[in-house]
Amino acid sequence: MPEIQTTISIPEEMAGQRLDVVLAELMPDYSRSRLKQWLLDGQILLDGQQVKPKIRVHSEQQLELNVHVADMSDECMAEDIPLDIVYQDESLIVVNKPAGLVVHPAAGHRQGTLQNALLFFDKTLADVPRAGIVHRLDKDTSGLMVVARTLASHKYLVEQIQQRKVHREYQTLVHGVMTGGGTVDEPIGRHSHDRVRMTVREDGRPSVTHYRVLDRYRVYTHLHVELETGRTHQIRVHMQHLRHPVVGDPVYAGRSRLPAGADEDFIELLKNFKRQALHAWRLSLSHPETGELMQWEAPLPDDMASLVEAMKQDQEKHA
Repeated sequence: MPEIQTTISIPEEMAGQRLDVVLAELMPDYSRSRLKQWLLDGQILLDGQQVKPKIRVHSEQQLELNVHVADMSDECMAEDIPLDIVYQDESLIVVNKPAGLVVHPAAGHRQGTLQNALLFFDKTLADVPRAGIVHRLDKDTSGLMVVARTLASHKYLVEQIQQRKVHREYQTLVHGVMTGGGTVDEPIGRHSHDRVRMTVREDGRPSVTHYRVLDRYRVYTHLHVELETGRTHQIRVHMQHLRHPVVGDPVYAGRSRLPAGADEDFIELLKNFKRQALHAWRLSLSHPETGELMQWEAPLPDDMASLVEAMKQDQEKHA
């Protein structure tokens, strides 16, 4: 029976937390119920011992996974959904995910996901956890994702991501004119009242975002962003923290802000832009088999490219 076998060290910042909470943070691609069942079945051990989900953990303790994954294929059915394959070989696939495509099934999105599409594209991915998906993009964030094609590649890529050796770079459009680049080093955790949102909070997980200015427009800024950590909604939360929320962000940008004196066509374009203007445009990693450093880029999708062009025209008109 296909298995995933790996060891994860408990990070220092998670010391004192419940094991089920820690697992949900370290393994966000799996449901809490699935992780709990693996614990109860003894497929996840803590320092070699079978333990209860509510036990408190200590830093440097070792989580040992020996998980049977063949029984997971019935959770997600193959669907004929077009994929933009940027690169593929026997070990991995690099996909350019469009905005609007959910990465894997969850409540309210049992079908029509990237995982469904991958299972149709390659039936052998049913033997790999989450059809090889090792990291996520929000539904309305576009761009590059790497998918493991074998269990060995899955183990390797998961470890590389945990060790921050997989580099993901983004482009985004934010409200306001920023004077220069910088770094946001602020912990992120779940919002205390709104469980859909994340927020900067003292007891959150360490989160570091680097950004630099690509271009400035009249009331907007085009940024290049690189993540040192990979928290949920990290770029969106950190930009909001700087009071430069991502354009179109339905969760963190608040009320729509329209530039004074802008052409009707530009205003209409902004009103109809219903997603966060965020694109994962560059991905680099060491190949699981050869160790070769590989890098891919995906140009801005049409909706963001049109928005950038409209911002340039608005800037020229009001210069």
